[in-house]
Amino acid sequence: MVRVKRGNVARNRRNKILSIAKGFCGTHSSLFRIANQQVMKSLLYGYIGRKEKKRIFRQLWITRINAASKKYNLKYNRFIHNLKKANVLLNRKMLSQLAILDPPAFSFIVESTKESTK
Repeated sequence: MVRVKRGNVARNRRNKILSIAKGFCGTHSSLFRIANQQVMKSLLYGYIGRKEKKRIFRQLWITRINAASKKYNLKYNRFIHNLKKANVLLNRKMLSQLAILDPPAFSFIVESTKESTK
């Protein structure tokens, strides 16, 4: 069998993984085999986390809108229903920002949706 000299290919591949693993605790950052496992796991967790982040933010916005709309004796689901009926095209992120930063504008939206549904 002919001897294959891989040159720097294997070393470069290992160094790439070890550079990604920089900052991990103990041998997870220095031994290739363990670092490789940990990098694969961390990349998977990162992928999952990017999806979860969107869910968590939506939950936060809904909670904020619900808290703000309860001041006007209106539950979240009723408020969103009224918005849809009144053709108000504001997303939950913008509504929660209005509820926090500009309460008069939020109260105007709430009152206008109440009037349009009657």
